[in-house]
Amino acid sequence: MSEQETPINENWSDLITLDKIIHEPARLAVLTILDAVESADFLYLQKATQLTKGNLSVHLTKLEDAGLIEIQKTFRGKIPRTLCHLTKKGEESFQTYKEQIKKALS
Repeated sequence: MSEQETPINENWSDLITLDKIIHEPARLAVLTILDAVESADFLYLQKATQLTKGNLSVHLTKLEDAGLIEIQKTFRGKIPRTLCHLTKKGEESFQTYKEQIKKALS
């Protein structure tokens, strides 16, 4: 089969329109985790993603600034706790992202 005859998935153009905020691997990992749970605290996300505190913090801020997650700072006794969960926009955006990936790869 020549190069011109190679079947091309007509849905490849969906990859061009992927949300770049979500598509970054560290942020994709965070959103994948948050999509599976009601909420997750910072330490859980850090352990699950294996990111440094500073790196995770930067990615969480970018996701929060984009309106995809909400961050709540609380205390458990005297110990600070940072909880994160998907917003409605985050749920919808992540669902759209997953559909675009599936379509492009099929």
